[in-house]
Amino acid sequence: MQDIPPNVAEALKKLRTERGLSLSQTAELTGVSKAMLGQIELGKSSPTVATLWKIATGFNIAFSTFLEGGRSVAQPEIHHFSDLAVFEQQQSGMRVSPLIPFDQELRMDVLKIELLPGARSESSPHEAGVIEHIIVLAGVLQLQLEEIQHTVHAGESIRFQADIPHIYANSGEHSVIMHNLIHYPHPGV
Repeated sequence: MQDIPPNVAEALKKLRTERGLSLSQTAELTGVSKAMLGQIELGKSSPTVATLWKIATGFNIAFSTFLEGGRSVAQPEIHHFSDLAVFEQQQSGMRVSPLIPFDQELRMDVLKIELLPGARSESSPHEAGVIEHIIVLAGVLQLQLEEIQHTVHAGESIRFQADIPHIYANSGEHSVIMHNLIHYPHPGV
């Protein structure tokens, strides 16, 4: 697997161009430095999962847009897991892949996330109204919502308003595998 899927650079540049934004304006919108945004667009830097979340939140788009390129999907369509785009960074110990392409009508992402032992990912607050549903399939997830720590075991789930800082961590000896269903509010709601 490669560190940075080509869709990330292409999607970022396309979003910025479509909205007529400079790198400086995009940096203000997302909270990601102008230099980092430029490096990502050129394919010279691999953003962390946290950085991609900041960019997605700033643009008010689904995270999976960077992996899928925002394609529309015919109904019904079978998705083969082996064909899914995977965003992985060896140094962060986190792997993210969309299980079902973003649904524009339902405004929902369905992601598979794997946290290797010792992995920790800090997520900035998403826009108001974003709700996350975490379903732990294997391992034990340490989920911090603001200052409150939650331990979610395999076979358990948790739902939360994602417009607060949240941290996913795996302090165990085995990988945590979970599904993350993210519901984005309709624009203007």
